[in-house]
Amino acid sequence: MSEAPGEATEKAADEATEPPPGPAVPGHQDADWLRLDPRTVLVRVVLFSGVLAGAALPVTFALAGPRPLWQAVAWVAAGVVLALLADIAAETVRLRRTRYRVGPERVELHTGLLVVQRRSLARERIRSADLTANPLQRVLGLVKVRIGTGEHTGGGDSTLELDLVTRAEGERLRHELLARPAAPEAPDHAPSLATLDPRWIRYAPVSFLAPALGGAAAGAVMQVSEWFGAQGKVIDWIGDRFQDVSIPWTILVLVLVATVAGAVGALGLWVEMWWNYRLEREPGGTLRVSRGLFTARSVSIEERRLRGIELVEPLGVRAFGAARVDAVATGLVKDDDDKHADLKNLLPAAERAVADRVVAQVLREPEPPTGAPLAAHPRAARTRRVRWALGSVLVPVAVLALLGLLLTPVLLYVAAGCAVVLGPVAVLFALDAYRALGHGVSGAYLVTRSGTVRRATVALQRSGVIGWTVKQSYFQRRAGVLTLTATTAAGAGAYDILDAGRSQGLTFAARAVPDLLTPFLEPVPTPEARSTER
Repeated sequence: MSEAPGEATEKAADEATEPPPGPAVPGHQDADWLRLDPRTVLVRVVLFSGVLAGAALPVTFALAGPRPLWQAVAWVAAGVVLALLADIAAETVRLRRTRYRVGPERVELHTGLLVVQRRSLARERIRSADLTANPLQRVLGLVKVRIGTGEHTGGGDSTLELDLVTRAEGERLRHELLARPAAPEAPDHAPSLATLDPRWIRYAPVSFLAPALGGAAAGAVMQVSEWFGAQGKVIDWIGDRFQDVSIPWTILVLVLVATVAGAVGALGLWVEMWWNYRLEREPGGTLRVSRGLFTARSVSIEERRLRGIELVEPLGVRAFGAARVDAVATGLVKDDDDKHADLKNLLPAAERAVADRVVAQVLREPEPPTGAPLAAHPRAARTRRVRWALGSVLVPVAVLALLGLLLTPVLLYVAAGCAVVLGPVAVLFALDAYRALGHGVSGAYLVTRSGTVRRATVALQRSGVIGWTVKQSYFQRRAGVLTLTATTAAGAGAYDILDAGRSQGLTFAARAVPDLLTPFLEPVPTPEARSTER
């Protein structure tokens, strides 16, 4: 038997705490160990059955080619039954071999049969206890508890997952593990900071998710038709519909259809993600975000781990005067099991006034730092962006023109069209990117803004900045600008102030976080003023 020890548990400590086999007996050493809910076997078997059903259909059609249909169905049915029996046995063993306990100093989880895993987390290092439940789990009153330290370590050693326990047990664990001494609340900050406004759904179709979902829908149609051997028929049917339409119009119509399908998908996904949304402040200084229609999610963020706020304005959302609010906090690790659970999201895309209000309330500030006036960057930054934009257009145009000279004159017309259409668009994006640049200080927060397709304004606690990185390329040196990067232990870990003036940027960094960059700065000597006396 091999052992895979957990994050910080030594082998001797594991052997000392290993529970003896058998059920818990009152008054026995094993009495404080708890088991997962027995219905976890039912949930996992039902989910596995859905996977088997989805795989059985294409396998049946594949086997039905060289043999009769009834024989293919019989083979697939036998395989499904055997797989279900094996899954039931495996899940039953997993349930009996999994147990956990919350001690005064550590949370321990023991599981495994052939490979025994004994893992534990120190309670003082626990930073999150998040609850999730899919529709089946919600019907049965079960939740998955994800306990984490917030450290970005490999192998999942910074998290423990209890899959599954009752909702009451999950809430008990969350309150117990995140319990902190209650801090006096400011009288002007209510516990409920934001609740769902159904009008926010209008921002879902203008997000970048809509075209991505449209493309995924088109790909799914072609993939499913290929499974049934009907892909050629689908292509022929589309061709018959557009046989009297020119190719450019055909492409335009298909793109519009995919966009509409993506917009509908974005609406549905928004409802699933943000239904029952609520942002509240709990006693002890914890922010809790609960949301989800089918899969309920509950994420807790301790305010002492909060280092700032990021106000995100994607291009489509910004055009309608809206913004999203994300937390800049330590200890937030993306949940790989739930692709729709971005743990840093505090507020979906909403009106800018609502976003500013939530920022101020979350940070306990009278005014949102993200709305503070920012210093503009020098014109050299604008010139650099215009050059990059024109270069990104001229390079493919030049390639098309060269191929047109070598192959066919048609490509020359394509190159000219790209230059006429894409050139002005690229310049507009470059000018917008320059207008977005800015930096400043608002009270205890350092503020930086950049981006055009995804404009982000970050308000970062000045006390949370642990280092500065100054970067200057050859072309930046010639233009007299540089890029400053504020390093922090939270969020993305580093936030850039792009193309600031050389003296402007260094002076700002020295004043924003005193004594951090000042020892590395050298004053530039200036010539003494010439006397005017004769």
